[in-house]
Amino acid sequence: MTSGLDAATLVLLIPVLSAVLLALQPSWRLASFLNVASSGVTLLAAATLLVQRPSGGGYLAADDLNVTFLIVSAFVSFTTSIYSVHYIAFEVAIGKLEPLYARLYHAMYQALVFSMHLALLANNIGLMWVAIELATLTAVVVVGLYRTPEALEAAWKYFILGSVGIAMALFGTILVYMAAQPVIGEGYESMVWSVLVTHAPSLSPSLLNVAFVFLMIGYGTKVGLVPMHGWLPDAHAEGPTPVSAILSGLLLNVAIYALLRYKILLSANAAAFTPGALMMTLGLASMVFGAFMLYRRDDIKRMFAYSSIEHMGLMAFAFGLGGPLANFAGLLHMAMHALTKSAIFFAVGQISQLKGTQKMNAIRGLTQSHPFLGWSLVVGVVAIVGMPPLGLFMSEFMIVSAALLAHPALAALFALALLAALAALVWRLTGLAFGEPDARTGVVEISIVPFVAHLLIVLVAGVWLPGPVVAWLQNVARMLE
Repeated sequence: MTSGLDAATLVLLIPVLSAVLLALQPSWRLASFLNVASSGVTLLAAATLLVQRPSGGGYLAADDLNVTFLIVSAFVSFTTSIYSVHYIAFEVAIGKLEPLYARLYHAMYQALVFSMHLALLANNIGLMWVAIELATLTAVVVVGLYRTPEALEAAWKYFILGSVGIAMALFGTILVYMAAQPVIGEGYESMVWSVLVTHAPSLSPSLLNVAFVFLMIGYGTKVGLVPMHGWLPDAHAEGPTPVSAILSGLLLNVAIYALLRYKILLSANAAAFTPGALMMTLGLASMVFGAFMLYRRDDIKRMFAYSSIEHMGLMAFAFGLGGPLANFAGLLHMAMHALTKSAIFFAVGQISQLKGTQKMNAIRGLTQSHPFLGWSLVVGVVAIVGMPPLGLFMSEFMIVSAALLAHPALAALFALALLAALAALVWRLTGLAFGEPDARTGVVEISIVPFVAHLLIVLVAGVWLPGPVVAWLQNVARMLE
């Protein structure tokens, strides 16, 4: 048990110490490699939690649910740090990013990793709220890193909307404490997850109901659910591309994890309302909105930001639907989307550097002019629209199957949103990847490992999932009932 506690502590201690070291490191080039090393060690520490867990009752706790999210977070953080080496070097070389801000990027990268992992491992609802707020503030800094008027506007929009959302989540957290206090008593114990779940049947259902509405709005803002999504497209479009990969692939997952924790709490109280209906409503609204907004974008990063809104809505719908099949599919989709969307942003970032623009009308024929990037983008888009035999096809097929059994009308709307998104992204991909190449191009050094690692896992998962992984996800799906 002590080793488990040490592993959970290391998952947090490594990035926070690295953030301080990187902030003091005078060489931004060395900082980029230290960032990779730190992320790699953090991934190893996270992996030990698969077999060793901290003892219960402390400020940190690990179970199959948060370890699932943690492993995905640590892996994508590691691969994105590898991608960042060449990406940031190019931005400095062309004068778009000052060396001082390159150092700041790496320090804030580790601070963001720390805050996300703290939110996942926190065994206290107040500490989790603090961690997600810290993640918001850190993300604001890196979104505005370029210091252009557009980047600063995006950072301020994220700060303002994120602050409103986190204030709502704070109020919901206080209401949960108020529901627990008469049963558990005043103080720390009334904010501990493990204690709250044990006493959930005795908590005030009316307070829990109101609390979840505020939590859904508050953390739903962080998830990017409609209509609280306004910050997300700007943040993705104006920040550095590795930040877009982290925001879309990881930070949104942390917020949906918080909602799942509270869903478990309400589900354990028979007198409280079923939170699934609210999650399904906002999830479907986000899917439909995100899918149809894909047709109106001319900025490639902004387009894939709306794709993230659609997919987070899909996850909210799956978890709201509930049941062993939908929960299993939601967890699988979470992992597959994190890997696929980050790989897409890896491609998009280097394509934008090559072309000197994010405007899609200036990007053509990538499979001819830059075969690796072009075909990586093709595979990524084919995966993200849920085409077989890639991993997201399996998760979406299972969600549709579960919805048909429980709510056939909603399943039809769900399928319509999927088809609309598929048509939009395939239409956009045709121009980007095929046709006559655009003459406007540059030269960048490509980090191949992150692309191959992500897309290979997504391909294998669509064909075969190892038995232990299936058993693990099935166990987590039962926890979410």
